[in-house]
Amino acid sequence: MEREELVLRSKKQILFNNFLGGIAWALGVTVGLALIVAILGFILKNVNLIPYVGNFVAGVIEFILTKNPNLLTK
Repeated sequence: MEREELVLRSKKQILFNNFLGGIAWALGVTVGLALIVAILGFILKNVNLIPYVGNFVAGVIEFILTKNPNLLTK
């Protein structure tokens, strides 16, 4: 059993409206993501996490090199 639906707009108008909706959605996602990244960057800049991250990475590298000293000779 097929159901017929009444479409009040032309295919051209439907495609154009969907195209504009897609552009608006993409623009909204882009602007939203840019705002979130900017806010996170501002927060991380003011929190001063860089020394802690650097010390953590240095500790990981030191641990790896103490467990595998042959990595230094390559």
